Amino acid sequence: MRFVIDFVYLLAGVIYSPKVIYRAVRHKRYRSGWGQRFGKITRKEPAKKCIWLHAVSVGEVNAARTIIEELENKFSSFEIVISTTTDTGYARANALFSNKHTVFYFPFDFSCVVQRAFRAIRPALCLLMELEVWPNFVQIAQKLNIPVVVINGRISGRSFPRYKIIKPFAKTIFQRVSLVLAQTQEYAQRFKEIGCPNEAVIVTGSLKYDTAQIADKVTGADELAKQLNVGDERLWVAGGTGPSEEKIILNVFKGLNQEEQFKNLRLAIVPRKPERFEDVAQLIKENGFDLIRYSQAKKPAAEKSQIDTVILGDTMGDLRKFYSLATIIFVGRSLVPMGGSDMMEAAALGKCTIFGPHAFNFKQTVDELLAGDGAIMVEDEQDLLDAMKKCLSKPGFAKRIAQNGQDVIRKNQGATNKTIEHITKFLNSA
Repeated sequence: MRFVIDFVYLLAGVIYSPKVIYRAVRHKRYRSGWGQRFGKITRKEPAKKCIWLHAVSVGEVNAARTIIEELENKFSSFEIVISTTTDTGYARANALFSNKHTVFYFPFDFSCVVQRAFRAIRPALCLLMELEVWPNFVQIAQKLNIPVVVINGRISGRSFPRYKIIKPFAKTIFQRVSLVLAQTQEYAQRFKEIGCPNEAVIVTGSLKYDTAQIADKVTGADELAKQLNVGDERLWVAGGTGPSEEKIILNVFKGLNQEEQFKNLRLAIVPRKPERFEDVAQLIKENGFDLIRYSQAKKPAAEKSQIDTVILGDTMGDLRKFYSLATIIFVGRSLVPMGGSDMMEAAALGKCTIFGPHAFNFKQTVDELLAGDGAIMVEDEQDLLDAMKKCLSKPGFAKRIAQNGQDVIRKNQGATNKTIEHITKFLNSA
């Protein structure tokens, strides 16, 4: 079976390679970590027993923070190594964990590469965030008697039908997983339907509620406000935005600017993908707005921005600071069918949070926030304009939405302790 899988991977690699080369040249992606992707990995403390945690990208890396902290506290005799797939995930993991732990790119799932990685890492336990289950990886782990546990598990509504189509194959993969700790009962049922044994699936809740830090202020936010010359005026932050969405945001901002009562509103746009910073900067200018880029504003001799200047958040790792300064937050990739971005962080900071109808990657959070009247969902550009006008002209309404959002986050916390409880059983016998 693994030779067939390797052949399929090889074929896919040949087909996909032009896109990789284009992105490497055009967007400066995929330029590093190739040795690690082929299984050449070096641990910091090879004499220790090891826990291997894999988180695909930024969202999964952030969600893993409380788990890694608890593992550090309770299992200090183990080394923790953290792998990611994307460049942004790697950068985030490096920023959070590299001072203590080995951070590397996840190896390609060719059987020879995975075998090489397991020989280098020698893990006692593998933890996979959400749904990163690869066939050769789990097959080789089972052969080596290494437990594989999916934590914060979820199968989105978009992925589930695809797994059902290949259910016979999916079943052979997921039956090799030792345990699935799912975010919700709905996700748990989906894991069972594609082949996970019933007794191997447990609902523990979402780790993202635990990592969404409830606070009124964020470290570094005051400095950011000073750099951007943000004072008493109201700030609208559109965070994690995607293609075609910034144009909608700018149109709404134009509409608001036409009314005197909203003249003191400023706009900050923080795109999700760094390779889109240049395109969004150009779009802002084309729509008749002056622009200030945060990467330039943070320099000591930078010119102060004015109230009619649109702010472009073109740095990585600063979105939470922007959110901390916001009066209202729009969470992006949701007015266009891209699955949404994480809205927990905005709600946890006690901000009036708005998102679009296409946040299917965060269905459980959307359902909880809407049921608790802790966020606002809009359908289109006009709906967003109407919601913004209501929130800006009725601050009491916006404040109630914000407070409800924080309450929803508090109510759903606790997944970290439940997850550690189940992981402990494997580590005690490692």
